[in-house]
Amino acid sequence: MSRIFFFLLGFGLTVVGFTYIILYMNLFSLGYTMEEYLLFLVKQPECLFSVIGLFIITLTIFKKGGKQYDIHL
Repeated sequence: MSRIFFFLLGFGLTVVGFTYIILYMNLFSLGYTMEEYLLFLVKQPECLFSVIGLFIITLTIFKKGGKQYDIHL
């Protein structure tokens, strides 16, 4: 049951992070270059949620279950 919780937590963080990344693409209309955009994203903590979420999802998928009746995603 904890694997499902962590998978959904990682999925939620990934969705939030990528949503902010897409929303911040509006900075291109203000004249930001790609380099300035990427530097801006690195400084924003909510954009790091996507990286943290992907890491949690990867851990929950590839980690071996401890119990025989554990659900393997």
